[in-house]
Amino acid sequence: MTRQTEPLFDAVVRIDKLPIGGRSVRVDADEKTRAAIAEAMKVTSVERFVAELRVVPLRGGLRAQGQLDARIVQPSIVSFEPVEQEIRETIDRVFLPSTDHGAPVAPGAEIYVDLEDDDFPDHIDGPEVDLSALLVETLALAIDPYPRREGEDASSLGGLDDGEPTGPFAALSRLKTESKD
Repeated sequence: MTRQTEPLFDAVVRIDKLPIGGRSVRVDADEKTRAAIAEAMKVTSVERFVAELRVVPLRGGLRAQGQLDARIVQPSIVSFEPVEQEIRETIDRVFLPSTDHGAPVAPGAEIYVDLEDDDFPDHIDGPEVDLSALLVETLALAIDPYPRREGEDASSLGGLDDGEPTGPFAALSRLKTESKD
């Protein structure tokens, strides 16, 4: 997926204007926006894209929690028939300001990074966070990369396996058998 320079929809939250009690962010993408999301995700269509987030301030940044509900249509990898996928993903992300401010790390200093931590924060530069990128990323990670209709597999296409071995070694095997006769 290529990085978008312009957000597909407006879901920007300014940290400096965020109330202490937080606020709700609701995204219900219109037809034009869903078409742009479908093009970005390389799927046939996005039939529904609705997100409900609760955004609260956290240590100079913010925490976004909520739900993404979407319905996408993409072609089956077996028959190319349309396959619908319902997506319901829980979102819980933390965005914190970058703490290094460009300062180099002291020689010999230890830096601890726990890559197994699910709450590893995203770093932000500036006073705002674009939650549209978070929502599109969540959708991209939830899409089935190999969609198939129920009960579909390569054998359902028929004519693919006639019981005879195929490939270069099968041809060599037949030659070897013929030369013995």
